[in-house]
Amino acid sequence: MRLSAAINSFKSSNLISWKTTGKLQQTLAGCIELSGKTLHSGKVSKVKIWPGFAGEGRYFEFHSNLIPASIDFVRESLLCTTLCKDGYKIRTVEHLLSALEAKGIDNCRIQIQSLDSEDTEVEVPFFDGSANAWVEAIEQVGRKEALDQCGNNVEKLAPHLSEPFYVSRNDSFMVAFPASKVHISCGIDFPKVPAIGCQWFSSAALDDSYEKHIACSRTFCIYEEVEHMCSMGLIKGGSLDNAIVCSATKGWLNPPLRFPDEPCRHKVLDLIGDLSLFAKSGSQGFPMARVISFKVSALSLSP
Repeated sequence: MRLSAAINSFKSSNLISWKTTGKLQQTLAGCIELSGKTLHSGKVSKVKIWPGFAGEGRYFEFHSNLIPASIDFVRESLLCTTLCKDGYKIRTVEHLLSALEAKGIDNCRIQIQSLDSEDTEVEVPFFDGSANAWVEAIEQVGRKEALDQCGNNVEKLAPHLSEPFYVSRNDSFMVAFPASKVHISCGIDFPKVPAIGCQWFSSAALDDSYEKHIACSRTFCIYEEVEHMCSMGLIKGGSLDNAIVCSATKGWLNPPLRFPDEPCRHKVLDLIGDLSLFAKSGSQGFPMARVISFKVSALSLSP
């Protein structure tokens, strides 16, 4: 089941109310600038993340076009989460948004550019396939209270569930229960790839455990599927340096793993990034809920 189906059902329901977190909206204390190779096009892109005004939320700037990091601008795409507005696309946003959501950066302007000035789509750099580079950069510059354009601080809100939410397809499902804190349990199952198999990982994902237990988990792929992905024009920038690769017959091709359940932890990383797209006007995006997902893909067509 695609996560997009679950999110659209969740978004269209009347189960969400917005309540104060008891905190004030935050932004970066300085500017972040990173560049690197991208996963699918293999091109190099450059990202500058600037502090933002309270109430503006997180948004991308590409060729002077502003694209909010919002579920309203998500478009279906292959093997990544893509934002699109007025013909301009920002691809592979999930790792960056995951780090910003988990580290409490509620408002920022994400300026992104490709080396080719004629491009109408661009990808976020992929680095080692995890969110580590973004978390380290955020830690280095720090964060501060965000003020609106009148110099006032603004309360940070979060979405709350009024009752349990459930969506399923075949043996895939996502369920969310009302809770006072964020908690995620995620399961994956690859019966034809014994080295991965069935895994579960649980975390209070938006606390200090994110940096230590989730952010450093890397993207994974199945070796036998690589040729097919390449034939579709994908993963031109993929390598053993930015993904962990597992063969159905030979196991992991580039060990060691950072955790025995690293693939499942990475699914949690992606889920945080995708659900952060519920954020609006500097609010928290991830719902205050206990979220349990099993065999749910990202906002993409990934298996």
